[in-house]
Amino acid sequence: MRLSSLLALLRPALPLILGLSLGCSLSLLRVSWIQGEGEDPCVEAVGDRGGPQNPDSRARLDQNDEDFKPRIVPYYRDPNKPYKKVLRTRYIQTELGSRERLLVAVLTSRATLSTLAVAVNRTVAHHFPRLLYFTGQRGARAPAGMQVVSHGDERPAWLMSETLRHLHTHFGADYDWFFIMQDDTYVQAPRLAALAGHLSINQDLYLGRAEEFIGAGEQARYCHGGFGYLLSRSLLLRLRPHLDGCRGDILSARPDEWLGRCLIDSLGVGCVSQHQGQQYRSFELAKNRDPEKEGSSAFLSAFAVHPVSEGTLMYRLHKRFSALELERAYSEIEQLQAQIRNLTVLTPEGEAGLSWPVGLPAPFTPHSRFEVLGWDYFTEQHTFSCADGAPKCPLQGASRADVGDALETALEQLNRRYQPRLRFQKQRLLNGYRRFDPARGMEYTLDLLLECVTQRGHRRALARRVSLLRPLSRVEILPMPYVTEATRVQLVLPLLVAEAAAAPAFLEAFAANVLEPREHALLTLLLVYGPREGGRGAPDPFLGVKAAAAELERRYPGTRLAWLAVRAEAPSQVRLMDVVSKKHPVDTLFFLTTVWTRPGPEVLNRCRMNAISGWQAFFPVHFQEFNPALSPQRSPPGPPGAGPDPPSPPGADPSRGAPIGGRFDRQASAEGCFYNADYLAARARLAGELAGQEEEEALEGLEVMDVFLRFSGLHLFRAVEPGLVQKFSLRDCSPRLSEELYHRCRLSNLEGLGGRAQLAMALFEQEQANST
Repeated sequence: MRLSSLLALLRPALPLILGLSLGCSLSLLRVSWIQGEGEDPCVEAVGDRGGPQNPDSRARLDQNDEDFKPRIVPYYRDPNKPYKKVLRTRYIQTELGSRERLLVAVLTSRATLSTLAVAVNRTVAHHFPRLLYFTGQRGARAPAGMQVVSHGDERPAWLMSETLRHLHTHFGADYDWFFIMQDDTYVQAPRLAALAGHLSINQDLYLGRAEEFIGAGEQARYCHGGFGYLLSRSLLLRLRPHLDGCRGDILSARPDEWLGRCLIDSLGVGCVSQHQGQQYRSFELAKNRDPEKEGSSAFLSAFAVHPVSEGTLMYRLHKRFSALELERAYSEIEQLQAQIRNLTVLTPEGEAGLSWPVGLPAPFTPHSRFEVLGWDYFTEQHTFSCADGAPKCPLQGASRADVGDALETALEQLNRRYQPRLRFQKQRLLNGYRRFDPARGMEYTLDLLLECVTQRGHRRALARRVSLLRPLSRVEILPMPYVTEATRVQLVLPLLVAEAAAAPAFLEAFAANVLEPREHALLTLLLVYGPREGGRGAPDPFLGVKAAAAELERRYPGTRLAWLAVRAEAPSQVRLMDVVSKKHPVDTLFFLTTVWTRPGPEVLNRCRMNAISGWQAFFPVHFQEFNPALSPQRSPPGPPGAGPDPPSPPGADPSRGAPIGGRFDRQASAEGCFYNADYLAARARLAGELAGQEEEEALEGLEVMDVFLRFSGLHLFRAVEPGLVQKFSLRDCSPRLSEELYHRCRLSNLEGLGGRAQLAMALFEQEQANST
């Protein structure tokens, strides 16, 4: 009875027990088989190849099969050794050892440098990383935007030899392919770049339009120079030692024949027109032939067209090939859109998941009210979203051209869709809306009043709403002048008498953030005395500042903290900067700062990278903490509808408790990074446009940023800087300032008191206290 009850109890678990037993048995059998089959053959194989079997080799083999876990090695710097800052290379591709794909060399002459060579530069220069022009003319004057190399000898063989020598010496380590062409050749740049991208770089290749030498065999061919030819980097490296010998032994009136004979005689490499399935296609243009009427397959698929007799013909060829590429792109887009429509039916969302336009990302979906993208309202004459905060301003410049282009495109698309049954004419724009979607581009919604004309001539006014999208195109890297992190930064700190008490704290922070890590930066203190301060018999208000500076020079040997003393009744930032500018060279990088700023290594590096001599000035926006009395560290929740809590300062340490909130002060522009040469140029332009009393009045109401904005052609870069965090302080708004500067100063003080939640709670507590 007990046995039957026990079996009934274990019956549900019997399959599990049997499965576990069978699995364990099979696992043990498999281990035994592996050990029995794997020991002797492994020992024999290792013994045969490496001699006597090492007893530790089996342990190494077993260890290699294990999964290793990465171990983080903490960085340690010996404090006894001097700190050495690591200087990075100029480009990251230098560290990675990567090279650019293609360099184009154009052979030109004295007669065609300012005509055909300029036409080549305007049609293909923006497609290649580098385009060089080689001429035998001595001291040739290069046209604007062109890099010309003068060899001083117009003999064809000598010019080709020196061109190859120059390419090897200066660019042999930076490029994989070298394309050599004449200035009477039109090159379809996108196709040539795609051809170079499909070829292997590890072979000696001489690719172009193959031509036979007169009286030579079929294997001895050279590439016709009129249609251009590709040389691989490896072939150029092998050819370099033979250039001098070829120049003395080979006589030829044509540089392309000379190069072909040199390659065949010295390296045994001849010209080929096809390699790795890629064919170099060219087209010989007949005299007086119209490119617009040329429709042969050889012309439409050509990489190069030759000869081009004049610059206008070069531009006509470029127009023709650009139109062909545009038509091909539109055709591919239509095919891809048709494929997307067909595949969308098979997705779970079906046709409802198809975005418009087809193939572009769907509109951005906000997750909160703070992420909603707003629409800007405009008419044909005005926009109602102005940069200065005005409710209405004229529509002009690029914005007006953008709106006009959108209206023309809308009317063109309507006529294309409904013609010949209907024809539309625009009467006026009723309403216009646009917004920028970072995922798609610029979106437009237009309410148009149209005049509709039928085939029979009937006319009728219609109001229709249309939607348009200007999609984002391919992202390209804008060329910028080179800057380096090794540039020395000259910090300039103007100090008023009222700010002397805060100067020691700034100096201590400067020592910890700049002097201790040995940053390449210097500091100049500009001590501004009042009319009756610091005179004979009067105490020096900056005595403590000078003592603190001397203490830092004693603590850090080799450090020099310079200070300048000026006396001014109404100090102006521009006048103070004039004093400092005269004391430094023109290539000095200034960092104009305040006593409340705490610049560190990251801030100094961004100053070096964003301030570009002759190109750009950088004025960062610092983070201003709120008033601690209104914004304590543990702020109580605000009343409903008071808005979100203010942001915390960037880089705040959460281990020190909740930080005081703050904001990026867009009204302040006291900090700035710029070069002395750029400041002097802007200052000279200011003095030239404003003279005498007008200049004196203007200096009272201008800051350094205003000088660059109004009297300089440089780019003015204004961006938030999370590394600049300032404690709360009320700025001294002098009544001598201009109306705009005084308004900005007052607005900065008011907005810096606290966030909406803190101000609302302060008012609420005050009303509660008054009511009781």
